[in-house]
Amino acid sequence: MKRVLVIATGGTIASAEEGSGLAPALTGEQLVAFVPEVAQVCHVEVAQVMNVDSTNMRPEGWLTIAGEVRRSYDDFDGFVVLHGTDTLAYTAAGLSYLVQGRPKPIVLTGSQLPIGDPGTDGKRNLLDAVLVACDDAAAGVMVAFGGKVISGTAARKVRTRSFEAFDSLNVPDLGYVHDGRVTWAVDAEAGAVSSARFYDALNPRVAVLKLTPGMDALVVDALRPACDALVVEAFGLGGIPEYDGITETLLAWVDAGKTLVMTTQCPYEGADLSVYEVGRAFCDRPGVLMGGSATTEALLAKTMWALAQAADPDGVVDREKLAELFASC
Repeated sequence: MKRVLVIATGGTIASAEEGSGLAPALTGEQLVAFVPEVAQVCHVEVAQVMNVDSTNMRPEGWLTIAGEVRRSYDDFDGFVVLHGTDTLAYTAAGLSYLVQGRPKPIVLTGSQLPIGDPGTDGKRNLLDAVLVACDDAAAGVMVAFGGKVISGTAARKVRTRSFEAFDSLNVPDLGYVHDGRVTWAVDAEAGAVSSARFYDALNPRVAVLKLTPGMDALVVDALRPACDALVVEAFGLGGIPEYDGITETLLAWVDAGKTLVMTTQCPYEGADLSVYEVGRAFCDRPGVLMGGSATTEALLAKTMWALAQAADPDGVVDREKLAELFASC
């Protein structure tokens, strides 16, 4: 029988009403006890690394979860991370860069209703995640939610109440869980490799800027002291306004040694800043990285990871190394 470590972090699945709104209250052991079927699938142990609403999850939390996986890696066949849904996609992306090399399955899940509520989706999602973590073909970071299995770098929460809360953007679902069975996509790779590559550093000084019509360049400038990089959600294929100094102010970030990652506000099909004149100033410019069709969640996490790996002990980022890292995964 396989061994799975459930890493509990809080979230709606662990929440109860305590007079001022839902808040995490149940432990990981209590959550597992709600799903006795798990004992028929594998041997489970629980690590309670935190108990927070996922609104309060930060990159430091991603490092904590990755660190728990690393410490326990040799003792378990798979890992299930119980997490709040609101920032689950960010954490899934973060773990995807912190634990690389097709490692043993690391499956994130949660629920839209607390596990103790009638009609909760928490019981099914927890069991589904365990089934995925135990499957011989499973590897890497994934999200199991609402019967779907999604790559950790492609997930996005798209519904606030429905049980089908997550979609996979720009890549197919990895698989599905139905009636206690995991069915993988036709082109799914088979199983984990023998080793994993762990990273223990992130640079959290990254922000996301969604451009809006009429935005003042002062908004962009205000972010510079607090950030080393900016993920810019442009219009459409990659339109950047030329009025009121927006383009010049963004390029000043690059001239100051900071990094821009260009993406689009459109969830599907990605950005290409070379198509329109209003984006070409950012093409082929050192310090500007292209996000392609990746999600904003993945680009934020990837930038935090790549900046940390490309920096020397004094914090100076090697732009060539940063670009190579960014393109490598």
